[in-house]
Amino acid sequence: MSRSTRRLASRSTDLTGSFLLDDRLRVGPRSALVLALVSVVGFMMLAWPFFLEVGDGQRVDPPFLFVALMPLLLLMVLAEMTEGGMDARVVAVLGLLSAINGVLRGLGAGVAGLELIFFLLILGARVFGPVFGFVLGCTSLFVSALFTAGVGPWLPFQMLVAGWVGMGAGFLPRRVSGRAEIWMLVAYGVVAAYAYGLLMNMWGWPLALGIEVPGYEATSLSYVAGAPLGENLHRFGVYTLVTSTGGWDTGRAITNAVAIAVLGPSVLASLRRVARKALVERR
Repeated sequence: MSRSTRRLASRSTDLTGSFLLDDRLRVGPRSALVLALVSVVGFMMLAWPFFLEVGDGQRVDPPFLFVALMPLLLLMVLAEMTEGGMDARVVAVLGLLSAINGVLRGLGAGVAGLELIFFLLILGARVFGPVFGFVLGCTSLFVSALFTAGVGPWLPFQMLVAGWVGMGAGFLPRRVSGRAEIWMLVAYGVVAAYAYGLLMNMWGWPLALGIEVPGYEATSLSYVAGAPLGENLHRFGVYTLVTSTGGWDTGRAITNAVAIAVLGPSVLASLRRVARKALVERR
């Protein structure tokens, strides 16, 4: 038995009797830099209404150019993060989980927030780490969009935000195990459900309600170009509460919590068996 195998074999076991893999897929400095840059740019493109300064009489248009550039940026990140970091076994697991998530999303179709892809995304990221979680989030949304004919300008942002959800799950404390780990993942699933809805609302808010400009009709919750930050935050907060927080986001949070609580132990055990074999044998 090799040193690496003995080191992994000596780790403690969780509620399901599986290993706690601390030595997961990791991201190199160059990939981390690319991911950080794309994340910063992506967040700016989501939150641009809060920071854009507009002069008198100046026209305001959403940054549609970024919608075209976003897929290229995401592809660059995925290429950087998978280069040399994933072997054939891990890529196979990634493809399998992405396909399963595509089917699961088609089953729920997002009705009343019933979205089944996030619990598997969170559990996969928990086992394989933040790099795998980010890539799985991107590929899951892309594959599911193909299955559900949901390809549109919103897709790159959905991929990016889902990637953040997976990456965040991979950064959760590794020492937590047993029932505490399941409860931690349940809590993260609830928080991630609301965070995903909030960030995606940033993208759709100016498009759904329009931009309030003199001479044009708008609602009381529309984005006001050049208004103080507090005013637009208030309008966006009410918009989010009314349109998604109490409905879609809560449905997504409940779905995540129930799925992780019921299926989490068995799915984690299965994924860890696969991860132990893949990550040990590729050394």
